[in-house]
Amino acid sequence: MVASIALPRLMRIGAGASRLLPEILGQLGLSRPFVVTDPYLVSSGRTDTLLERLNSAGARGTIFSETVPDPTVASVEAALAALRAGEFDCVVGFGGGSPMDTAKAVAVLARHGGHMRDYKAPRLQDEPGLPIVAIPTTAGTGSEATRFTIVTDEASDEKMLCIGLAYLPVAALVDYELTLTKPKRLSADTGIDALTHAIEAYVSRKSNLFSDGLALQAMHLIAPNLRRVWTDPSDRAAREAMMLGATQAGIAFSNASVALVHGMSRPIGAHFHVAHGLSNAMLLPVVTAFSAPAAVARYAACARAMGIPGVDGDDRAAVNALVAELEALNDDLDVPGPREYGIDPARWEALLPTMAAQALASGSPANNPVEPTAEEIQALYRRVWAA
Repeated sequence: MVASIALPRLMRIGAGASRLLPEILGQLGLSRPFVVTDPYLVSSGRTDTLLERLNSAGARGTIFSETVPDPTVASVEAALAALRAGEFDCVVGFGGGSPMDTAKAVAVLARHGGHMRDYKAPRLQDEPGLPIVAIPTTAGTGSEATRFTIVTDEASDEKMLCIGLAYLPVAALVDYELTLTKPKRLSADTGIDALTHAIEAYVSRKSNLFSDGLALQAMHLIAPNLRRVWTDPSDRAAREAMMLGATQAGIAFSNASVALVHGMSRPIGAHFHVAHGLSNAMLLPVVTAFSAPAAVARYAACARAMGIPGVDGDDRAAVNALVAELEALNDDLDVPGPREYGIDPARWEALLPTMAAQALASGSPANNPVEPTAEEIQALYRRVWAA
């Protein structure tokens, strides 16, 4: 099998990488960036610093900061209207997954038109839109290196997965110093999101030798450092490891695809407004236990890459240790279940058929070691509720 690999054209990784934006734009022949960010990064002064660097280099940047967590069709259209009101030659996504996903969607719509629903999977949008430069400020989504974006359709409460090379940034500036002020909850949720990306990329039916190496290295970096950044947000070594691991996990799943956890996670976020990393964390132990019998050696390799003690022998024992570690990690990082989160039990139960159908429609469960039926997905949702 020939693996199809796609990466950003330029990457800068390390402390201070974000300060290289003017230089990168110059290398790409770009000078009029539309910068998509969020209200927090404006209030913290970080966008002012970014604009000052752009202006000093002769680039004319404009800030759009009215993004929302889990971008919606309406929020993307608002950003698109702002972009069309000026003259821009590229889009910069500066922030977490929401600004980067918004930037990707706007870059495609600005060039190709139509409505966001027109682009949802299984459509592949490989024809490029405006060039995208990504500067992540959370160590989680890996969106700076992926060919995916996700936008919620408010009319149907559906998180639409959009796929194609058009969403892959041409450049990514990965600067762990931007994560040093992240709060504990965000550190945990985005960190488990990145860990999920790495595990699912490795066990995906579309995995390959290229993605495998990155997925294993990402797990090796993320697993021992998640608790460290939770305990001490200023731990620079742990922050650096988490940021690099998140980017490597992003590259891995962009070139191998995610699986059942993500397929089931998106409907939880769309219907109950649970942060994506948190809904992944709710699902990860239960879905791993369900899927592992079909890929024992693969999940055992995940346990070993994560450095879980006592997993060098029998593969099945390693898988059991992996599930136990994922449960312990959720306990240590105060991850609530759906019931603890405050979701209404009657609404949860009533929406299970819809959520299962939406999970299957995303295509992600088809990449899982065990391809579940709609009934099995509903049973897994019930198990997560009871956990």
